[in-house]
Amino acid sequence: MKPRQADRGRGPLWKPALAALGLVLVASCASVLKPAVTTDVTRVKAGDYALDTAHASVVFHINHLGFSTYTGRFEAFDASLSGDATHPADARVEAVIDMTSLDVANDVFATELMGPGWFDAASFPQAVFRSTSVTMTSDTTADVAGDLTLHGVTAPIVLKATFNGAAFDPLRGAQVAGFSATTDIDRTQFGVSKYAGLLTDTVSIAIEAEFLKKDPD
Repeated sequence: MKPRQADRGRGPLWKPALAALGLVLVASCASVLKPAVTTDVTRVKAGDYALDTAHASVVFHINHLGFSTYTGRFEAFDASLSGDATHPADARVEAVIDMTSLDVANDVFATELMGPGWFDAASFPQAVFRSTSVTMTSDTTADVAGDLTLHGVTAPIVLKATFNGAAFDPLRGAQVAGFSATTDIDRTQFGVSKYAGLLTDTVSIAIEAEFLKKDPD
């Protein structure tokens, strides 16, 4: 038996309707799941935050003989943040980097850099930063002073930090606070002095970090 004319036309009419309904549902879900990020520091939930290592990076840059800016990164690290936005000077940050996780997109050279002539990661497997003070420099920026222990030497440094925003993230089920930070260090101050004067001694460090609040309200 042949299908009626109305039946033959029904399929093609339903397809765009279903597609439109699907787009509406996707848009609705996206609007619900998108965090309402604020850059108002006073609205950041007080408490203890742990680093979301899946959304963080530690990258360094060093001028290579004037030919290029050489870039490396560390793949394994962790950090914690605690404090109350109403008293930012009392905030505390601590970070630990696994020096054996160096990645310079060249395994042979990475092994050399982790060797005794450079980082000596076998003897000094970790770099540690502990903040000592936080000074707000604007509504969303701060100087985070602290002690960096690298290559067995501890020296003071200052991180130039920017608060990128905070919100409750439904996808992670937690309060999230995002930051960027930069600093320059003199590698020779930490005893990493191979080819000092030939290679630049200044190492620029860039950090991106998203912290998750433990036991969110």
